[in-house]
Amino acid sequence: MTGSGAGTAEGVRVDRPESGSGRWPVLLSGATGRNLGLVLALLLLCAVGAITAGDRFVDFGNVMTVLRLASVIGVVSVGMTFVIAGGGIDLSVGAIVALASVWATTLATQRIATDYGWVVVVTTALAVGAACGLINGLLIAYGRIAPFIVTLAMLAGARGLAEMIAGKKTQIVTVPGFVDFFSGRVLGIPVLVIIFAAVAVGGWILLNRTTFGRRTLAVGGNVEAARLAGIKVQRHTTMLYVLLGLACGLAAIMLLARTTAGTSTHGQLYELDAIAAVVIGGTLLSGGRGTIVGTVLGVLIFTTLTNVFTLNDLDTSTQAVAKGVIIVVAVLLQQRFARRSDSPPHPARAGGAGGAAGSSGT
Repeated sequence: MTGSGAGTAEGVRVDRPESGSGRWPVLLSGATGRNLGLVLALLLLCAVGAITAGDRFVDFGNVMTVLRLASVIGVVSVGMTFVIAGGGIDLSVGAIVALASVWATTLATQRIATDYGWVVVVTTALAVGAACGLINGLLIAYGRIAPFIVTLAMLAGARGLAEMIAGKKTQIVTVPGFVDFFSGRVLGIPVLVIIFAAVAVGGWILLNRTTFGRRTLAVGGNVEAARLAGIKVQRHTTMLYVLLGLACGLAAIMLLARTTAGTSTHGQLYELDAIAAVVIGGTLLSGGRGTIVGTVLGVLIFTTLTNVFTLNDLDTSTQAVAKGVIIVVAVLLQQRFARRSDSPPHPARAGGAGGAAGSSGT
């Protein structure tokens, strides 16, 4: 007893100075550190934009343009965060956005909306997105087909169906009040930006403060452990893809308001932009960890990068190379953080943890 107590006391004496000196490294290696790094990267981009483009970049109108552009892909990225944190992936989001935008602007849909209000257009887009997400979820969860294969098939099928419905033509939005509402402003802030902010806040609450969010991370971290804990993994996985489908439907509505048209070319490469934003935001591609704040910062970084390149008349090829470099660096940093978290603890810490576990067990 005395020897054991002395050992524990010695462990505490060794551990205290380390915890004081290592507090900031531990803090900065977690979510706070990742988000701080993203904020610094965003501020650096803004500084580059202000230096190279001057007043054109810092102009209030340009800032609103950046936020408005970020809002559509941002909504998709928030939904993608849940799917990736849950251990999945979705390559079909861009095609689903296109299909939802086309279906919501068909002649029949707009005729009904003219009689019953533009809420019909909104409902149609959300229903199409949710239906596509449901199909993906059912095939992945119950059909036991790899998410990559299912969503790749949905990418081709949804884009093809959108082309068939629209006849490869652009469908102009003619429903009274739709564009006026979603293209309006509240206290000078575009409605699209407000929608994005509301989705981001709602996504953060859902992921961090609800049972649904905890189950999502559990399923993404270890499917078998989640199943043994009583989580209905198949049903939850399906719900994650339906949630992403709804986000795609909402993004289609926002895109319709911004472009005043539905077309099968909407949402091109959205899947890559959304996955990139989620990954550099700090969500693990292997699942089990997700961050809405990081995703929002990732979206803003890529959108600001595009804006800076555009204002400086740099070609899209250079933009693509820059995005690729950012994604690779982000994944390398993720792997470094993962190795650090998997490394064995300091002996003194391990002893303290063991003692705590033992007392807890008794």
